[in-house]
Amino acid sequence: MMHEHVFLGLGSNMGNSVRTLQEAVDSLTADEQTHLVALSSFYQSAPMGPQDQPDYINAVCQISTTHSPEALLSLCQRIENQYGRERHPDERWGPRTLDVDILLFGEEAVNTPDLTIPHAGLADREFVLVPLFELVPSLIMPNGQPLAKWVSACSLDGLRRLR
Repeated sequence: MMHEHVFLGLGSNMGNSVRTLQEAVDSLTADEQTHLVALSSFYQSAPMGPQDQPDYINAVCQISTTHSPEALLSLCQRIENQYGRERHPDERWGPRTLDVDILLFGEEAVNTPDLTIPHAGLADREFVLVPLFELVPSLIMPNGQPLAKWVSACSLDGLRRLR
């Protein structure tokens, strides 16, 4: 069964981030169980956490997939690793070559040690909410509120859409 409303957040702030995000989407859709539905514009944003690192380039893609949430997480992590993603358990919000997060997986809620869906920081991250809004402005979030309300509550100061 295809899961149609799966949204992934993509981010990078090391190397050629725009190319990395484009190639990551290509890698995702090269998987025969995953199809691209839509890709947002790319956005530049100030880093979360330590400010002594380059700005991030972020995007959101909507996919349809027959993977389970856990199998999709595994695919996302394999793609991150292909781009030299290093995981440092003691360092949150550090620079990274590629970050692929499952934001929403249809109506499913997952809460395991390895995976939380909806993504835990979703409501506070304009660099995810704005591109998500670009793709599906009428989206109703898992808590029943319109995505538009979440977007209107976040600061857009450090966010810039790339041409």
